[in-house]
Amino acid sequence: MAQSSVEIETSSVGALVNLMDNGPAVSLDPTPFVPQTRDAATQAWGIFAESFLSINRPALQALGVNAEVQSATRHVKLRFRASDKIGAVPLKSVANGKIAGGVVVAPRFGWRGIGAVLSQTGWAAMPNILALPSVPGSGREVPPWVIAGPVLHRIELLLRNLKRGYQEREEVLRRPRGTILWGDYIKGSLARGHWDRLPCRFPDLAADPRLRGMARWTVERVYASLVRSPEQDQVASALIQLSRQLLTGLNDVMAIFPSERSLQTILRGSLVAGSALSAAAEAMEWVADDRGLGGGRTLDGLSWALALDHLWEAYVEAIYRKEAAMTGASLSVGRKRETVVPVHWTPSWNRSLGHLVPDLVLQKGAEVEIVDAKYKAHLAEIDEFGWRNLREEIQEAHRADLHQILAYAALHDAEVITATLVYPLPQALWSELHAKGLDVTRAEMNRGSRHIVLHLRGLPFGVRSRESRVSADVL
Repeated sequence: MAQSSVEIETSSVGALVNLMDNGPAVSLDPTPFVPQTRDAATQAWGIFAESFLSINRPALQALGVNAEVQSATRHVKLRFRASDKIGAVPLKSVANGKIAGGVVVAPRFGWRGIGAVLSQTGWAAMPNILALPSVPGSGREVPPWVIAGPVLHRIELLLRNLKRGYQEREEVLRRPRGTILWGDYIKGSLARGHWDRLPCRFPDLAADPRLRGMARWTVERVYASLVRSPEQDQVASALIQLSRQLLTGLNDVMAIFPSERSLQTILRGSLVAGSALSAAAEAMEWVADDRGLGGGRTLDGLSWALALDHLWEAYVEAIYRKEAAMTGASLSVGRKRETVVPVHWTPSWNRSLGHLVPDLVLQKGAEVEIVDAKYKAHLAEIDEFGWRNLREEIQEAHRADLHQILAYAALHDAEVITATLVYPLPQALWSELHAKGLDVTRAEMNRGSRHIVLHLRGLPFGVRSRESRVSADVL
């Protein structure tokens, strides 16, 4: 990814540092994070830079933020640079070890673009909620669907997996059922002259009403956060609709606050599939803790991270899965370990790379296509600057991509082999190239009887177009 050398001053809400994935470095103001000097005008990192990085290293590593310490003529400068993760983490002060600010990494394709991809891929790549304190100020920087989306989809999965089983119920009946609660009958029904009203306890075949009540409370809170958001994009609107559908299916139960004790009780003896319940219980805790769903409802927000290269791979997989279904090609997927090819070394103990794993392999008859998704700006940079004008490190990174995909191509004996590198493009650039038929660049190589076609393909990341629209059911 091209990295600008331009230095940007910290854009902040309080002590909130805003970065962009794979974007330029940002200089940090030391004032909120180091002991104050008498002269505020000369405040600098000085001897505190290493201590600051030490106490904040776990948070920075979780978000993939790289720190650069530079010694200037008169003082030390500290800069942050984001990688290919987005999210938010808190920052501690050297003075007292308390949270004094945070870092938010936004996507260079925009929040709406990322939201569209998450929605289209059925939230295939979930944000990872980190075991870190809340991030001051991030609640107004991050859209509510970043957390609301995973919460609602986990609740939806829970309700789908909810198995019916026998639950103990107590109810006043006209006819006896199960065990009659004679103490309640004497104190209540008999004392009031209602001889025919029998309080009974009996087993009933029904889904756990407590769990469904907790699900309703959670969905109601998420729904309220979404509808109160100052801006509602397509992703938020879709989640609002999903919230309404879930609430319609839960209108027969009362909303119950999902306390930690109640959730643990259900986890120990539930009739629900373990993974679905544990994921939903975790999501309920996020909302119950009220650490912030984003979108401006609260100042603070959850600590979280999302690797965009994983999201890009999921998006590309979804598109190629749809194309394979249309052409009748078979599709093998690397994340499912369907494309793994072991590399055998002699001697075995002195080995490096153990196997090759292309992202996707499509096969139809005598033709094979190997696809590798790269969350890099190489195609856009080549289009903008030309190959000869690219910086040397960008050229080397692109050569490495080419060598990798050609190594994958060497694994197959098909008559025609297509090796494709897929890169993300901004909407405007993709539309321009697509209109000219230049969104795919082609090269050919012949080696004996083998014919290899190399494709550099650009796809719009986060664009709802007829060419790129992908529904969750193709995943």
